[in-house]
Amino acid sequence: MLGRAAGFSLNEIARMFAPEGQPRIDRQMLEARAEELDRKIRELAVQRDSLRHAAACPAPSHLECSTFRRLLRDAASGAMGVPRKRAPGPP
Repeated sequence: MLGRAAGFSLNEIARMFAPEGQPRIDRQMLEARAEELDRKIRELAVQRDSLRHAAACPAPSHLECSTFRRLLRDAASGAMGVPRKRAPGPP
């Protein structure tokens, strides 16, 4: 169950066990999946924060907001995987 929740296929899970049922865990494969999950978590956090900003943006128009324009630019370029620190001050 844990393997499926982590995104492993049934074939990948089956390879984690020897024919006699003893665990045969590939630690490198687990580490690689953990890294993949970390990357996905960062991407989802950026998407969440972007949506929250768009919902609460104090600018009269979203296109007047430098943060919103940057978010659009990043989304268009595919660069939304890494969060940036917000600059203090008005939009």
